Amino acid sequence: MPADPSTAADKIACAELIQNWGVFRDQGRWPELRSTFTPDGHISISWFRGPFEQFVERCRASFAAGHAWSRHHLFTPSVTLNDDRAIAETPVVIRVRQAFGSIAVDLTSYSRFLDRLQRHGEHSWLIAERAAIYERDRLDPVEPSPAFAELFAAANAAQYPEQYRYMAFRLAHTEGRSLASVIYRNGGAETADLYARFSRWLAGGAP
Repeated sequence: MPADPSTAADKIACAELIQNWGVFRDQGRWPELRSTFTPDGHISISWFRGPFEQFVERCRASFAAGHAWSRHHLFTPSVTLNDDRAIAETPVVIRVRQAFGSIAVDLTSYSRFLDRLQRHGEHSWLIAERAAIYERDRLDPVEPSPAFAELFAAANAAQYPEQYRYMAFRLAHTEGRSLASVIYRNGGAETADLYARFSRWLAGGAP
């Protein structure tokens, strides 16, 4: 049976929206970034959990301060539709370059974004909720450095779950940020609950 062209168009629109989020976020295009979410949109990541509008403001302030260079490499999302609702799951590699004192380091986080999307207008879609689910990460010096080895020897990075260990370590030791109250990760009970809630919503339930 031929594919439904309207379904294909909606999946393409959702995928384009998700890709645009990464472009706008990394380039500091804040009005356009705001336009990717519903006005009451919510986001959960390692360092923030709350309204999307507040997330944008935090990103804007960090961007202006030049705290770090970051890029979100988003791959092709898997989109499931149900009328005016959709769930999308997108593999993402997050790269950050930042200084630990005098040591330049690269953080690489392998994660995925789980999104609830809602139709707005005949062809337009917006993200209503996003949760980053962390899988694995690593931290490397830009150049070999004995000081980097000393830094790790003195740190207690093992206190953090391995799925986001070095992201948590970086946030605590370079920006003084606290971790979000809930961080989704592979194998976590909260993550299983998240998937169940999104599935109920896709079927017509409450968020």
